[in-house]
Amino acid sequence: MEMKIVFPGNKKVDALYNGFRISTDQPAFGGGDGTAPAPFDLFLASLGTCAGIYVLGFCQQRGLPTEGIELTQKLEFDPVRRMVSKINLEITVPPAFPEKYHEALVKSASLCAVKKHMEEPPAFDIYTTVKETATV
Repeated sequence: MEMKIVFPGNKKVDALYNGFRISTDQPAFGGGDGTAPAPFDLFLASLGTCAGIYVLGFCQQRGLPTEGIELTQKLEFDPVRRMVSKINLEITVPPAFPEKYHEALVKSASLCAVKKHMEEPPAFDIYTTVKETATV
């Protein structure tokens, strides 16, 4: 798997992957144009949407309606480390949603691949190379 990261201007940094351009930008107060989410925002969104796809799949496999189901992600911050210290994920279901599936929804959301990668993070190898110039 390969993803290219490009710099389209100002504080924008985009990822080119699998035919998609995933755009990011910094907010105006950070010197950006505020035209797209910041990279960290996308990271946080990937956690919630990943859990959401597992909840959606659980419901679809059982023929359960998904209308009215929402996931709310709330962050707790460590002010000393200036990092997220805890992520709370609340799954809200409508009153008619069968109670016998509540705990199963929690287990489904916990299967999220992004969450699992945070629990067992990959190794990083960051290095530079020199681009070869084309000879004519």
